[in-house]
Amino acid sequence: MATHGTARIDVELDLRHEPGPAPPGRAQEIAEVLPGPVMFATMFATAGPAGEAPAPQETWALTGAWSHHGHVATGTAAVHYGAGHDRLVRPLIIADGFGYGPSDLRGLWRRLDTPYPPHGRRLLGELLAQGFDVVLLGFAARHTHLQANAGVAVACVRRAIAGRHGHAPLVAGGLCAGGLIMRYALADMEQRGEDHQTGTYLSYDAPHNGAWIPLILQQLAHFAEHLAPAGPGQAALIRSPAAQQLLWAWVPSARYSGPVATAGPLRAEFLRDLRRAGWFPNRPRKIGVANGAADGTGRNVPPDEQVFAWDALDGLAGATVRTQPDRGTRRHVGGMRALPLWATRSYTSDVAAFDGAPGGTLPVYGGVADLLGAPIDARFRSACFVPSVSAVALQFDPVEWPVDLYTDITSLSPEQSELDDYQCDAHNSEHGQVTATLAEWILDQLGK
Repeated sequence: MATHGTARIDVELDLRHEPGPAPPGRAQEIAEVLPGPVMFATMFATAGPAGEAPAPQETWALTGAWSHHGHVATGTAAVHYGAGHDRLVRPLIIADGFGYGPSDLRGLWRRLDTPYPPHGRRLLGELLAQGFDVVLLGFAARHTHLQANAGVAVACVRRAIAGRHGHAPLVAGGLCAGGLIMRYALADMEQRGEDHQTGTYLSYDAPHNGAWIPLILQQLAHFAEHLAPAGPGQAALIRSPAAQQLLWAWVPSARYSGPVATAGPLRAEFLRDLRRAGWFPNRPRKIGVANGAADGTGRNVPPDEQVFAWDALDGLAGATVRTQPDRGTRRHVGGMRALPLWATRSYTSDVAAFDGAPGGTLPVYGGVADLLGAPIDARFRSACFVPSVSAVALQFDPVEWPVDLYTDITSLSPEQSELDDYQCDAHNSEHGQVTATLAEWILDQLGK
């Protein structure tokens, strides 16, 4: 289990490297060997496999139902009519997830409608065949505050109700952060006494209790941005409001030493706002799926192992990255150097070994290693992003995380989840991937 009060990171000057004056042009040399793109952005790209996505029958331009911190978010919804419909009859809203920049709704369609084995069925195609009108909800800034984008989700629900022919209850939910955004939107509508007319809430690998990106990689993004400030901002996604709100452990800079669990004030604020709204909506039936396994089986990503070492400019610049150790005190997780400008080593205390935990995965280590051109063993490329215990919304404190990441969820009673029903994948699959286990369960649940 993780402990909010003692989970921390400490960064120390690496005394093996004596600082000295930087030769002229050294900073520019180092900046040129650092990655240019925003780190992690491609890992959260909406786009699915190449191919055509059908043109929607309707497109809605949406403005948030409220402002948050003085900002009114906007978005777009693409409406695809179900079989036999020439108008909106049975809306099913799926909100897009976490990422950098605007949603790509055509890419989101391709991602969710990718054929899954063994028979090549397609989730969205099957939903359309069942008579659901699929409404894909996107956001102009996926990385902004979840509360702001929840205002866009409210506007989408209102538009669906106003444009619906008949009285079929809505299905509303989302992928990843989209699941949290829709959860907040529906709960807030109930709190305000507004009828959202939603019969089923559906979350797809949503980090209900938090998500994980390795702390050493967060630091590495800040390190690269600090040394190459003229670039596009390698840490822009990690620094974004949505990242601060989603990640259980977060660091604000490469040299930050201090607590990491719910360290960002924006996460604490979001959890307070969510509690004020009712935590979960009460009226709809709440169901969800997790890309992680249910039986407590993790992946072959052992704690406290070197993932990759990067060297450039004959050793003047470089980084060492290790998997997250399993708790302990002052456990080494890596270091960074840009001599003579920078030489640090990082240590964590009382942070659980999230990387190999059961859950939906992302190629975070592999993606960063590829940007740097560093060799990496295949088994270390991906790490847990949304632990299974978070995706199925087990009832535990999302700040303290007093839960074993390797909990055998199959042994728990249904009452230990905030959801009315849920399904985990047969194995630990990539976050947001549509698999036969998850798709067939969703189709069965919605077809009842």
